[in-house]
Amino acid sequence: MNNNILKFTSRQTMNLPDFEFFHYSDNCRIDVEYHNHDFYEIFFFISGRVKYIIEGKTYNLKPNDILLTNNKELHKPVIEKGIQYERIVIWADPNFVKSIENAETTLALCFEDSSRNHYNLLRPNINLFHGIKKIYEKLEKAYNGNNYGDALLRKIYMTELLIYLNRAYFDTTNEIEIDINHNSKISDVVHYINENLCEDLSLDTLSKKFYISKYHLSRQFKQYVGFTLHQYILKKRLIMAKIQLHDGVSIDSTYIDSGFNSYQNFLKAFKDEFGFSPKKYVTYLKEHKLYDNS
Repeated sequence: MNNNILKFTSRQTMNLPDFEFFHYSDNCRIDVEYHNHDFYEIFFFISGRVKYIIEGKTYNLKPNDILLTNNKELHKPVIEKGIQYERIVIWADPNFVKSIENAETTLALCFEDSSRNHYNLLRPNINLFHGIKKIYEKLEKAYNGNNYGDALLRKIYMTELLIYLNRAYFDTTNEIEIDINHNSKISDVVHYINENLCEDLSLDTLSKKFYISKYHLSRQFKQYVGFTLHQYILKKRLIMAKIQLHDGVSIDSTYIDSGFNSYQNFLKAFKDEFGFSPKKYVTYLKEHKLYDNS
């Protein structure tokens, strides 16, 4: 038996500055709400019956599937109870990923490209899959080990894993579309919102742009994305604002760049969503040396 297998906990924040590795196995009911992280997530599906919803697309997972989510995407698993649900989850801080890449090898590319193309599922060919499986087995052993060199091996194996995940991402074909449920019109609306957060994204404007009635847009958006149109736009603007503050953008520029029409509206929404003001968040980042003012 693998002594490193964990029971699921609801923690959604990182405790380490680089990456964290979790091997979970559960057979009880798990309910996870829509959420996003300040980090990248790599999800290796081992067993169970799970549908995974990411930004309005529902992925019907098969054993050995891999999902990539970046720090902007809202997602949640829908887990059928009574079946052993086993998976490996790796969280990686974007700054850590950036620190180990070079000009020729952009390791964050698969996370950014999958988000931009609204396509998060990897189903590698057999050779790539076996290569990736060996890497995360080595990574798990080093991550949980305390032998000489394990700390360095963790970084080496994580680098190797990211290289092969990028290869798998760009090797993925559209043959797996059969296991993805989505509404193409709503997917287009989601993509447009994410690329135009500073624009007028009212129901009237979007219904006219995509030639769909306001009633059907509202109903189908909630059905496929899990949020009302207003809720989704607000959450995405707040996610963008938080990332910009982390990257050193001023508070005044942030609320404008993320699509808010007034500072007071931004302040209230930010506090309601995260539990603290933008100013307190920037102070926290500076105190913990997480603020990027380069």
